[in-house]
Amino acid sequence: MRMAPPELPGAQTVDSPLDRALALLLAGEREAALRWSAATVQQDSSMPSALILTCRLLADSGRTEAAIEGFTLGVKRAIDTGNLPLAVAAVGDLRALGVDVSPLLDEIAAAFCSGSPRLADDATPPPPPLPTDASFQPLSSFLTGPALLSKATEIIHEASTEYESLADSEPPLVSPLPLFSALEKEGLRALIGCFEMFTVPAGNAVISEGEEGAEAYIVARGELEVRRTSEEGKVLTLARLANGALFGEMALLSRAPRAASVVACRPSILLVARRDALELVAEKRPDVGIELAAHCRRRMVANLVRTSKMLLSVDPSERPALVERFETRVFEKGDKLIEEGKDTSGLHLLASGEVAVVGHEDGGEPFVIATLGVGETVGEVALVLRRKANADVVAVHPSVTLHLPREDFIDLVRDHPAILAGLYLAAVERDEETTSVLAGSTTSVAEDFVLL
Repeated sequence: MRMAPPELPGAQTVDSPLDRALALLLAGEREAALRWSAATVQQDSSMPSALILTCRLLADSGRTEAAIEGFTLGVKRAIDTGNLPLAVAAVGDLRALGVDVSPLLDEIAAAFCSGSPRLADDATPPPPPLPTDASFQPLSSFLTGPALLSKATEIIHEASTEYESLADSEPPLVSPLPLFSALEKEGLRALIGCFEMFTVPAGNAVISEGEEGAEAYIVARGELEVRRTSEEGKVLTLARLANGALFGEMALLSRAPRAASVVACRPSILLVARRDALELVAEKRPDVGIELAAHCRRRMVANLVRTSKMLLSVDPSERPALVERFETRVFEKGDKLIEEGKDTSGLHLLASGEVAVVGHEDGGEPFVIATLGVGETVGEVALVLRRKANADVVAVHPSVTLHLPREDFIDLVRDHPAILAGLYLAAVERDEETTSVLAGSTTSVAEDFVLL
């Protein structure tokens, strides 16, 4: 049986020789990068990231035949490791060389799709990691120019021959991947065809907090940090992203500004898909669109569970059923969630973006009473105090909410009394604040909002 090499999502690769190779490549030191990456393949030919990097350097140097051989092997080795993104990255390199990649895309989709016989809850554990830089040496510095390229070509061919010798053995099982392994083969094939590969140096921001985004990313190889700046100006690290992680996908649901920055901790290989490409696939393949929306909703709810006072007041075991009562709503900048003087449609739980509570002077001039962000509720004043809204609530940016219709609100608080207690206190506090402002406080005029 073929063994899965140490490239499984989450595998430890800190201070690896391949980090050095990637850093050298990004610095323009191509021969030095090739010495490190080819030596890594020579040490362990089952590492797809090393194969792909070596072949990229060979392709750039005109060794197209060897590069194609190695990229093809890289796809197969990446599948064996359970690293779908890295397999897709190698396919992108082959496509750039004019290769028909349809059979390889079929092979990737067949391995990871719903119902694949290769999927298992527990994949084969990786072998011990490669030696660190202290004991690992690159190819000799005496190898330069054509001699270095020939040596790297020889290493790639030997790696391919070794893999071919295992053709009759049973391929390793791989772990199912969120989103991807929920799709049938044809839908998964269409989805992965949207992604393009790029490499990012350590320290570079892939996503910047506050910027508008229209892309989703997958970590093919590397490590990144999710960072957010607090109100006090302190940078907080919220999470670390390793191989296989999908991030930025909330931009597919709305054009809300990015809620956090994502910065590469190490030289990393990423895949990126833009909203228009994904929307085109979703239009042709409704099953992909449905699963993308469901995945975004799951991620949205997971984030809200950590930030929403309302959800935190509910027993964790009851939260999934509670959230199922809510429907997802998307608002463009300037859309009104709630209109002054009218009954609210229900309770909104802000999942992304920002809204402004807007009052009006006697002369009708609008002004901002408050702004509300992710995790805040909107509409509870009118619902809990049983009256019409005394202010508009307007989307400052494209925003997404989880919305509970008015007619379902009574059932919610009947089943979860703790929610009513919290919403009542919040409603009274917010109502007093709004009443005070409307009574004569001076606030900023809402010139930045398009009030429809």
